[in-house]
Amino acid sequence: MTDPPLPPAEAPSHPDAPSVDVPGTDEGLPQSDGLPQSDGLPQSDGLPQRDGPPRATDREALALARRIVELAEDKKAADIVLLDLTGLTTMTDYFVICSGGSERQLDAIADGVISGLRDEKVRPIGREGTPTSHWVLVDYGAVIVHIFTPPERDYYGLEKHWAEAKTVLRVQ
Repeated sequence: MTDPPLPPAEAPSHPDAPSVDVPGTDEGLPQSDGLPQSDGLPQSDGLPQRDGPPRATDREALALARRIVELAEDKKAADIVLLDLTGLTTMTDYFVICSGGSERQLDAIADGVISGLRDEKVRPIGREGTPTSHWVLVDYGAVIVHIFTPPERDYYGLEKHWAEAKTVLRVQ
């Protein structure tokens, strides 16, 4: 013999009680026509609309990554590697990983990349780390630049961690 079905959940009867959204229903959610919501209301997937830089196309991201390699090379960065992470993570499309021989050179490489791209009207989303930490990260969204001293680069082993990524180019 089977148990009788349970009655549906009742809405709160107290006037000050919050309303309850029942999973699987669209009641109370704005209807979406598939276009981004500009008023901050949830999109059809339930996530709020995020304002931020537009996502680069694959070709634009690769061109940006190659330009970063050139700028790092101009500042005498060593062992420059460009990794293609598309399909492996949603965090970014490319890593540019390079080394500098001193704290001063780490700063020069990071500043050279930032100022070179600023001249081309491309600004980073952020910069993390300092030369004294021996790791500087510059985030361009579709491309993230990692600038290490050789011991820190060996210690963190990003190339080993992302071994499944395709190596687009390597400059010794």
